[in-house]
Amino acid sequence: MRKLADIERDRARRSDEGEDQPALPPGAKNYITRAGYARLKHELQQLLDQERPALVKVIAWAASNGDRSENADYIYGKRRLREIDRRIRFLNQRLEIAAVIDPARTGVEQVFFGATVTYCDSKGVVRTISIVGQDEVDPLRGRVSWISPVARALNKARAGSVVSVKTPAGTEELEVMEIHYVQLG
Repeated sequence: MRKLADIERDRARRSDEGEDQPALPPGAKNYITRAGYARLKHELQQLLDQERPALVKVIAWAASNGDRSENADYIYGKRRLREIDRRIRFLNQRLEIAAVIDPARTGVEQVFFGATVTYCDSKGVVRTISIVGQDEVDPLRGRVSWISPVARALNKARAGSVVSVKTPAGTEELEVMEIHYVQLG
């Protein structure tokens, strides 16, 4: 009969191999704004300087209590430690391939990374989105990934252009109304 520790180790190994990392196009950099880079860096420092050391202390205390096979603090502490270590590896990989781009630039009349675009769809609904990195996506604030279908369709468009985007409901026409580049926070 397998021990709980062996089962947990196998589960952690499988989840390490299949990290839920958003897929980047092959050979692409992880384009990100300065604010997004700072958020990832801050999260990494928080994990390394505070969460992980505190959890290691709890695990050491739990291990000193004796029988580890029935020690919930130890078992769940080790599980959480693996999750933190996995997140640290993920953040290190993302920061390593990051290409920081400042969205507040002037003189650009086409849609590129960092653009804030106002467009009108075929139903007459006007939307404003900002094209950001994968790690900065926030639909409630109108931030979409640069590899999303909408952002790809809008790429290199100019004000007044009409572009097509494929949606689950079919192909939709979007008219670009305004393009501007501002500092995103």
